[in-house]
Amino acid sequence: MIIPHTEIQNEILRRRDMRDTFTFTIDPADAKDFDDALSFEIIKCPNDQMVNYQVGVHIADVSFYVRPGTKVDEEAYRRGTSVYLVDRVIPMLPEELCNDKCSLRPNEDKLCMSVIFTFEVPLNAESAPDYSQTRVLKHKICRTVIRSNARLNYDEAQAIIRPMSGDGEVSAGLKEALATLNAIAGKLRTERLLNGALAIEQDEMHFRLDEHRHPVDIYFECPNEAHHLIEEFMLLANRTVATDVGSGRPFVYRVHDLPDAEKLEEVTTFKNRFASRTGGSRYAGRSAEGFKRAIDMLTIRAQAKAVYSTYNIGHYGLAFSHYTHFTSPIRRYPDLMVHRLVEKYILTGKKLSLTREELEEKCEHCSACEQQAAEAERDSVKMFQALWMSDHVGEIHTGYISGITRFGLFVQLDESRCEGLIHISKVGNIRKYMLGDAVTVKVVQTDVNRALIDFEFA
Repeated sequence: MIIPHTEIQNEILRRRDMRDTFTFTIDPADAKDFDDALSFEIIKCPNDQMVNYQVGVHIADVSFYVRPGTKVDEEAYRRGTSVYLVDRVIPMLPEELCNDKCSLRPNEDKLCMSVIFTFEVPLNAESAPDYSQTRVLKHKICRTVIRSNARLNYDEAQAIIRPMSGDGEVSAGLKEALATLNAIAGKLRTERLLNGALAIEQDEMHFRLDEHRHPVDIYFECPNEAHHLIEEFMLLANRTVATDVGSGRPFVYRVHDLPDAEKLEEVTTFKNRFASRTGGSRYAGRSAEGFKRAIDMLTIRAQAKAVYSTYNIGHYGLAFSHYTHFTSPIRRYPDLMVHRLVEKYILTGKKLSLTREELEEKCEHCSACEQQAAEAERDSVKMFQALWMSDHVGEIHTGYISGITRFGLFVQLDESRCEGLIHISKVGNIRKYMLGDAVTVKVVQTDVNRALIDFEFA
């Protein structure tokens, strides 16, 4: 469905105009669809012991362009989510929408669904903001039109937050905005962790491919303050929308049940067993990093899967009583559903045309699509790992035991994080092995089509 230009212009006039408010995006360097932006403004405060900041979390208003019942909407629902494979992206929406019409590109007027927060920050004895006492004074969910002033990637944002010698010139406005938002995000993150949120962070694996889509390098992106900044404001917007819009009405929640008690007990047992056996020289070579990764892996496996549901049981991993997905409608259909519910419940007061049972069915469909996409993405990574290791057959590498099964030991390499199998026939019975053990292995063979890597002890 093509929206006439005149309709877009008329819609701009009906919305809260924030085009003159300083706004920017922070995304991966290779991103093409920018579905979230932050705006920052210092506002007058009647109390000279306080300073107030207005922070807008602006999300691309996909619901304006993708109308229910259209072919685009039907196909987006069928896909449920964008799929991010190593060498390509299978988008949920047509490229014209996700990379152009909806994408919050700089210096272009864009329609958004926004949550505008006013933060109150007390001043200390030196008249400097005390961000540890930051609180949300008020908020408003509304339709807006924005005009992004800058497009940053995470490394660029991090260089502004923690400048190093030789970094380029940055406008004072952007520097102040990032410094303030980073401080507020730090308070939000600390509060969330104190409330019991899980704090497992894993580096994200990336491949550099040549012109034939063959991997020539593996590198890892470690979450930094810029990542945490964006994460905390997106979490705040998601939680706020779920609390405001969902309370007492059929709604699309993102829920996460309690973990499996037996599996958590296994994690504790593993920790205790490791502690009792590391004193002897026999285990002096055990990899501390490998042990940490093994603990994180076991802890993750003990968790229930987060899903979409109209029945709110809270989000265990984030320690939130109410949570939803609102901030990525370009790539997730549930976010588009939430935008439509916001429009009906909050902005227009219309009644929901779907029954709760119909909405629940859509939630189950989206959860299934998400699971299929996650499996495809994992398979893609494993295939490219096997392709990468096919160029390293015969080499010796260090790693740690990441899995133990009846048919052998899985080993994850330290440098590339590629995982392969030492078959039980090549393990022997000279010593006992345990998760996290440091080992040295030789790459024996790979099977790219089956995404398999075979090791043997070096």
